[in-house]
Amino acid sequence: MFFLRKKTALPDQATALPGRAHPIATAERHFLSKRPLLGPYPEGSQTAIFGLGCFWGAERKFWQLESGVWVTAVGYIGGFTPNPTYDEVCSGQTGHNEVVKIVFDPTVLPYEVLLKTFWESHNPTQGMRQGNDVGTQYRSGIYLTDASQREIAERSREDYEQALQQRGYEPITTEIIDAPPFYFAEDYHQQYLAKNPAGYCGLGGTGVTCQIGTSVAAA
Repeated sequence: MFFLRKKTALPDQATALPGRAHPIATAERHFLSKRPLLGPYPEGSQTAIFGLGCFWGAERKFWQLESGVWVTAVGYIGGFTPNPTYDEVCSGQTGHNEVVKIVFDPTVLPYEVLLKTFWESHNPTQGMRQGNDVGTQYRSGIYLTDASQREIAERSREDYEQALQQRGYEPITTEIIDAPPFYFAEDYHQQYLAKNPAGYCGLGGTGVTCQIGTSVAAA
């Protein structure tokens, strides 16, 4: 079974699964807000994409922000296999990460606040795992969708790494790269913990505060 394999080394393009030419089926609307999952999105909205472990719990962290969040969705990013399935991603043979996509209104919810939520919701020092979830699809990542996001994201990583090391943590392993193609995950993964409130969530933060969103949120 794919999900029993726990690969911690990324494949290369030559060894990755071939995938498929067409997108896999997913939900049309957000389970909670009923807004269109695949768009169109409101004019002026922006997109943020983060990987921080199992995407079930990761997505809930961001839809719970509510104010300023237009829609959230889970999917796969950062691999070689086009239009992968969940089982293929879990095999470790696609190179993809499990991620959450947030479409937000930057006039209501600054990107800094999303970064604060990202950093505080997981342990970004663990490499190819998050807690008991082991595999390349659980790596920590920030996937940039706008040129302005890079400086903010990189500065937040530097500042948060200092705060973590003061508490005895190892260096941050989070990758920060321009967003590769995003592939929506299957219907049943979308807003999974809203559909299954008692479902599994393995996310756990470090308890160390990220300061980047503090002054912005209070403004």
